[in-house]
Amino acid sequence: MRETLFRDHFWSSDLTSTVGYDSIIQHLNDGRKNCKEFEDFLKERAVIEEKYGKELINLSKKKPCGQTELNTLKRSLDAFKQQIDNVGQGHIQLAQTLREEAKKMEDFREKQKLHRKKIELIMEAIHKNRNLQYKKTMEAKRLYEQRCRDKDEAEQAVHRNANLVTQKQQEKLFLKLAQTKSSLEDSDRNYQQSITSLEKIREEWQKEHIKACEFFETQECERISYFRNALWLHVNQLSQSCVQNDEKYEEIRKSLEMCSIEKDIEFFVNLRKTGSSAPAPVAYENYYNAQRNATPVRSPASVPISRRGPLPTPTSGPGDPDYATIDGYSLIHH
Repeated sequence: MRETLFRDHFWSSDLTSTVGYDSIIQHLNDGRKNCKEFEDFLKERAVIEEKYGKELINLSKKKPCGQTELNTLKRSLDAFKQQIDNVGQGHIQLAQTLREEAKKMEDFREKQKLHRKKIELIMEAIHKNRNLQYKKTMEAKRLYEQRCRDKDEAEQAVHRNANLVTQKQQEKLFLKLAQTKSSLEDSDRNYQQSITSLEKIREEWQKEHIKACEFFETQECERISYFRNALWLHVNQLSQSCVQNDEKYEEIRKSLEMCSIEKDIEFFVNLRKTGSSAPAPVAYENYYNAQRNATPVRSPASVPISRRGPLPTPTSGPGDPDYATIDGYSLIHH
């Protein structure tokens, strides 16, 4: 149970003073301003998160990053870019969450403002009525004190001039004394009535002041609790975002664990190989030897080719000489 309460510590010895009430109102206004500052902070953080998320997505989609890699390393790079895109999406989602939290803070702040406004209007009216009655009472007191002085002066005049004035003058003095006594009685009665009215107003104001203090203290407890929880939730959201990002980065690490140098080398060789035989050594060739070896050799004369068709093979009759041909020579046997 708390021992320090608003209702016990915001009074003033001056009846018309509002210093205690004003101190509470100023503190509540500062609290509302602090909530608004945190609300603006969340909105600006949301803008930063959204911008960062969009830039990450653009980076993963538009910026080349190992686009000619092959096989397992290519799959790791694809996973890397996909998870960076996912991280960007996560930041955009976080931005939306922060905007929702800022809206909740705004709603809470406006709700407290409306409830507080009702109490403030009541207290303003009571303060106005109290101060007006106090002013009337002080005026009644001033008039009462003046009538007391007038009555005292009239009595002194009667005693002072008792044996020095005529009968008629004495009657005037007594008449004036009677009039001052009557005015004193009226002012005294009016003054007492003003005091009674002021006391009723003071008691009403005191009750309302206590109720207002209790209401404002409850509101302030709610505000501090809500603000604290909102800040706690915000930090949890940031932590959760980091955890989710790390889970995405873990997927990249898992993909990198599957990356095989040997498989990538083998894949490249099988895909782009050009042959398994190396070129033969280039021999030395002497220029002059090459010239001698290049002397032209006579080729046998070509036999003219007749344009006529082949002759028919002659036939020999009995008793005719035989014909024979050897290397282009004709022989006749007899």
